Amino acid sequence: MRLMDRRTVVAAGAALASSAIAQTASVGEYPMPAQTTNLFLLENLEDASRTRELAESDRNALRAVADWTKTFVARPHRDLGRDGPVCPFVPVALEHATLWLAAERSAGRSTPDVIQLIDGYKQLLLGAKPVDGDDANYKSIVVVFTDLPAAQAKDFFGGLLQLIGVPSYVDDGLVMGPFYEGNDGTAIYNPNFRPFTPPVPFLLMRRAVISDWKFFLNNEEWLRLWARRYGEAAVEALADELRRFPWRARRD
Repeated sequence: MRLMDRRTVVAAGAALASSAIAQTASVGEYPMPAQTTNLFLLENLEDASRTRELAESDRNALRAVADWTKTFVARPHRDLGRDGPVCPFVPVALEHATLWLAAERSAGRSTPDVIQLIDGYKQLLLGAKPVDGDDANYKSIVVVFTDLPAAQAKDFFGGLLQLIGVPSYVDDGLVMGPFYEGNDGTAIYNPNFRPFTPPVPFLLMRRAVISDWKFFLNNEEWLRLWARRYGEAAVEALADELRRFPWRARRD
């Protein structure tokens, strides 16, 4: 199935996904507004009373992603090219209970349906506490498409992000990234290391941070968007990075 028709012009709605049933409960240290029954902290997935409404295939997919997150993303790797975990934000997010997983299906959904689905999760993420301050940077939602074949994930996510990637960044301050087997994206410090290949395809959404420029260096459009977003602070961030390197000749 090729879900995305790249010629379609779609306005993202503000309604929540139809599969997200609103309730008043909260999850983790920070409550989610209009919390939905299909958002889970990683530790929730081991509690049968919390996952009993999930289909077995969805539950297994979420657990596979959770295990990959804990054993790979949150840990150092010899091929990463730098010290620290593969993603330095994940251990803090796990500690603060601000990383949520959700199971969704791609089959039978039109482009407007998927955009409405993702918009619903965007609103949840934006409204989740903490809303401001440094701690807000550790919030993220992982939307796992449990029935999406890895071979179709590139087209699926490519079409989706072509429509909502820039508006989500410019208007909402969110970065979205596709993860799937076969993703040829590489680590910043090692072009031979490909860390974006989980066992089940998913879309990550998180708060934008000033250090994202490292991902945008080879994309002029995104680098301009980043510079426009952070202004003078962007110049300071780049200057701070340049000061770490001995690029200036000594004049003794």
